[in-house]
Amino acid sequence: MVTTLPRTPRMNASCEHVISTLRRELLDRILILDERHLALVLQAYLIHYNGHRPHPSRYQRPRTSHRSPPAT
Repeated sequence: MVTTLPRTPRMNASCEHVISTLRRELLDRILILDERHLALVLQAYLIHYNGHRPHPSRYQRPRTSHRSPPAT
């Protein structure tokens, strides 16, 4: 069990956000067989999450997009 540091409430919220995202987008859809399978699935999901998935802060473009954001 990993505990958060004392007096860092934002850290706890970040951890809960990551855990709920993993449960909702990954673990509810795949049956994990063992620890090795979990590591492989998490590695593939990280590549998808950080590279291919659209992000609201980048105007719904993935992080690997080379276009600049629209001028506001």
